[in-house]
Amino acid sequence: MVKRVKQLSILLSNRPGLLSHACSVLSQNNVNILALSVLDHVDHSVVRFVADNPTKALLLLEEEDIFVIETDVVINQMSNQPGGLTLIAHKLARADINIEYAYCTAAENQDIAQMVLKTDNLERTIDLLTQK
Repeated sequence: MVKRVKQLSILLSNRPGLLSHACSVLSQNNVNILALSVLDHVDHSVVRFVADNPTKALLLLEEEDIFVIETDVVINQMSNQPGGLTLIAHKLARADINIEYAYCTAAENQDIAQMVLKTDNLERTIDLLTQK
């Protein structure tokens, strides 16, 4: 499965409790985080996530005066075995598509992993990844 989804990004100061607060706002309103990446800098972190209801998540966070950026990304389910990422990276490289960032996870005993990709050409990325 390959699909285009909305990713939300928030900028948080590097202080205890801020991520907890943002997550609490979402969970108390039945918004589930499906994928998450946190990139830290000296004084702040960029938190990128995919939620099951991105519109609701955006509105809830903005009500808390949390600055939110919405970005289109691709979610790709892939085989959870050595070489899965290699195949995707090679396919996109051959098409001259740059992976701007990516994050994924799977448990060791899962056959399928799920990857979030931001590329410089999302439509072409979806076309290529849906081909066998």
